[in-house]
Amino acid sequence: MTLPLTTTLSSGLTARVEEDRWVPGAVQLVIDGTPQSHVNLHDNSDLFFEYIRRIGHVIDLCRPPGSPISALHLGGGAFTLPRYIEATRPGSRQQVIELEGDLVDLVREAAPLPKQASIRVRRGDARDVLGRLPAGMHGAMDLVVVDIFAGAQTPAHVSSREFYALIAPLLSPDGVVVVNAADGAGMRFVRGQAATLDALFPAVAAIGEPQVLKGRRFGNVILVAGASGAAWEWLPRLLASGPHPARQLIGDEFADFIRGASPVTDATAVDSPLPARSLFDQG
Repeated sequence: MTLPLTTTLSSGLTARVEEDRWVPGAVQLVIDGTPQSHVNLHDNSDLFFEYIRRIGHVIDLCRPPGSPISALHLGGGAFTLPRYIEATRPGSRQQVIELEGDLVDLVREAAPLPKQASIRVRRGDARDVLGRLPAGMHGAMDLVVVDIFAGAQTPAHVSSREFYALIAPLLSPDGVVVVNAADGAGMRFVRGQAATLDALFPAVAAIGEPQVLKGRRFGNVILVAGASGAAWEWLPRLLASGPHPARQLIGDEFADFIRGASPVTDATAVDSPLPARSLFDQG
């Protein structure tokens, strides 16, 4: 097999898996010019993008080190986080929901999943598939990761209270939801997502680079929502794990962050903002 490999998705966007010219043995998935995933095929525990490392630290801390978990991933990409969980928590049971079947086939050809991994892929729209998951998954998920992008945007229909209400029943009593949200000046989209989670879950936090959280530059904010307040026993350790600089908004600071923002509903949901094309210019 010779990289790069490309395919045209049902959305009309082009997906491309190519070698990383800077990291030997690594590949990246690029969709419509936007880097979506990075995988070190020699070491699946190596997380490249800053926001993915933040999610990885949630995975590290939410349960005792090395213990298997049950995880659901909404959005597959190149399966970076499912690979990470298998590498750091062998024996975990994982499911991935991915809309683009051609993308799944492309990634499996270019960067096959570990043969021993228990990773089931369900193809289809995340919201539609959530409504059809078997009853046995309800109350059983230790972790749900929401990382859904069509190109560089999160579609509106997977950003509303009605959407997140489909996730809540899946969580175990101390389960955790992690949402990757991208935004820029004003943080209107992220603040709306944070307010929506706050309306549904007893404990919510926002984690990111300080200038991003202040709305001074475009970037990713990781929202962590707990099915119970017990989740926050390990939350303070996230900042120490990096990447740095980092800031964590909980309690009064989180309340200040979402002040004036209303929970998003199907009637008010919009796609996340597009970043400037120059953000991904690799020269």
